[in-house]
Amino acid sequence: MGKHSKSYSDVKSQVDRSRDYSPAEAVALVQQLKRAKFDESVEIHVRTGLNVRHADEQLRGTIALPHGLGKEVTIAVFAQGPKAAEAEAAGADIVGADDLAKRVEEGFTDFDVAIATPDMMPLVGRLGRVLGPSGKMPNPKVGTVTMDVAKAVEEAKAGKVEYRTDRTAIVHLVIGKTSFPAEHLLENYAAVIDELVRAKPSAAKGKYLKTITMASTMGPGVKVDATRTRDILGEAAPTAA
Repeated sequence: MGKHSKSYSDVKSQVDRSRDYSPAEAVALVQQLKRAKFDESVEIHVRTGLNVRHADEQLRGTIALPHGLGKEVTIAVFAQGPKAAEAEAAGADIVGADDLAKRVEEGFTDFDVAIATPDMMPLVGRLGRVLGPSGKMPNPKVGTVTMDVAKAVEEAKAGKVEYRTDRTAIVHLVIGKTSFPAEHLLENYAAVIDELVRAKPSAAKGKYLKTITMASTMGPGVKVDATRTRDILGEAAPTAA
């Protein structure tokens, strides 16, 4: 395992690894410790107590972040005829049918979200080996297989993001940029936690939210108190004072 740079080690030393920070404190610290010259993303990594090998303990859904992601979202839509025109009018970046499928088969994945009309799914289904691993496969459960392509495109452009547990039961999500006002990051964080608590599978046993880590793209991880799931926004005022 390679050594970290001196600048990273210096920044990491400012994080107390023995404590769990409040959400507001974590946001402030992550912003303070950003290192890159570019506008870093702020990520959270939530380790759940779910047994993802059981179908009834899978966690997957979408959430519209109150303040978006702070980046331009590139959207590909599999549609034809009037629905293709509808997608283009709504702001989709790439629209196609067989031609788009062929590009994806050849390895094209330069988009953040893929949306498809139901009649396109026999075609899109064959692209699972390309779209599946990157989490870009359209899915009716999260609203990316729909006849209302205009609404799906508009929501994705506004910052609607998909979340799901990985094989180790961790949910990875970007909640904004380090340049965001602290209260906007905190509101996005609160929205994510509210959604994860709401979506808790009924079959879940034991502790549900085990650990939460917040970090910027190039910065060290900051442990967030996973028990703080209520009145998160109410903590901002005392911290700012």
